Amino acid sequence: MVLLDVTIVNVAIPSMRTGLDTSAGAIQWVVSGYALALGLVLVMGGRLGDAYGRRRMMSLGLIGFVLASATAGLAPHVVVLVAARLVQGFAAGLLTPQSSGLIQSLFSGRERGIAFGLFGLTVSISSAIGPIAGGLLIAAFGEENGWRWIFLVNVPIGAVLLVAIARLVPGRVDDDGPPDTRLDVRGALLLGGTVLALLYPVVSIETGQRWPLVLLVLVPVLGVAFVRHERAVVADDGAPLLDLSLLRTTPGYASGIIIGSLYFTGFTGIFLVLSVYFQDGLGYSPLHAGLLLTPFAVGSAVASPLAGRLVSKVGRPLTVGSLAVMISGIVVLAVLGPASEGSPWMWLLVAAPLLVAGLGGGATVSPNITLSLDEVPTRMGGAAGGALQTGQRIGAAIGAAVIMTAYQVAVSRVSDPGSALRWALAVSLVLLTSALAAAVWSWRHEPDARKLDDSD
Repeated sequence: MVLLDVTIVNVAIPSMRTGLDTSAGAIQWVVSGYALALGLVLVMGGRLGDAYGRRRMMSLGLIGFVLASATAGLAPHVVVLVAARLVQGFAAGLLTPQSSGLIQSLFSGRERGIAFGLFGLTVSISSAIGPIAGGLLIAAFGEENGWRWIFLVNVPIGAVLLVAIARLVPGRVDDDGPPDTRLDVRGALLLGGTVLALLYPVVSIETGQRWPLVLLVLVPVLGVAFVRHERAVVADDGAPLLDLSLLRTTPGYASGIIIGSLYFTGFTGIFLVLSVYFQDGLGYSPLHAGLLLTPFAVGSAVASPLAGRLVSKVGRPLTVGSLAVMISGIVVLAVLGPASEGSPWMWLLVAAPLLVAGLGGGATVSPNITLSLDEVPTRMGGAAGGALQTGQRIGAAIGAAVIMTAYQVAVSRVSDPGSALRWALAVSLVLLTSALAAAVWSWRHEPDARKLDDSD
């Protein structure tokens, strides 16, 4: 539900503009504001789960998410909608990292790989089916007000999940050890400021603003201040927001963050560009555009759980191979997709490469999460998982802005949506190839992280 809300609004942008009679820039904040708020809170949300228990943080996050969803669905003005989406993102930042933290606490060895396989399945599918779900809701409830149900549908789902959390999620796990409820507030502010200085200019570009780019100069300043502060907290035997020694001493963790961030940078924008291409370029309905993206979700659904079972035996080479498969699918899509415009076989020439890309993508996310967090201590599971997901969210925001900008610039210059799609996919391929290079480096230079201990 949390990750679905990242992509489900993409197909609803025209509907929201019509229903609220507002500008494209204002509506873009509905899309980008959620991602910004989510990225700001993930690490702190994970740390709160480490300190106070997963069930409590999941419940609080879900309550906030449901209330914000209801407010967004009933919003009378775009300002209320944007504010509700920001609150929704903050609540999602409390809720999301508890899942990886729970898996860290409850599973080990091969079982952990299987559990993260299901988690990766959720990440891949929820990102991919957002346009489909959005198209179905708009088709069912009408162009003018159908967008409201994109948010209101979270209310009954959230009510059911609150009961499930109360009955199924443990408060604390014995292996977690005694809780350390000390919170590194200064560290949270420094990290939040760093993420804000990076993400705010990115989302502002999407809304047509340029002046926030000056905030990028604060990224290294705040980043260095955060690193120094965290080292001082550790030296004083305090409770850091994120123990940065994990980046140096934990095999696969730092490289896993890099691989995941680059993957989501190259992956997320593809769906936004394809949705715009099908609707604005070819005149398809939101539902038709969403259905054309279904094969990726199918491929991810098949590959993610299988990859979760294989990662304990194969290790990092599985990530390398899956990224290569995904890249091959995107290459074929870039060649055949635009060339098949107007052909009765276009759906097949789009569906086949998207299915291949989905197989590769589904087998990338869960093994990378498993290998990244395998040797992270349980006491830091939530914060470490939050940092991993923060990298993914930053990558997703940057990728969506960069790839969409490439498409828009190309359309304005060549006036051919098909050629513009090829340019955008080429940018995506460069980013995905960078993720592949990072995976190969990890495989060749981190032999201790190549496999999980299958005997656990």
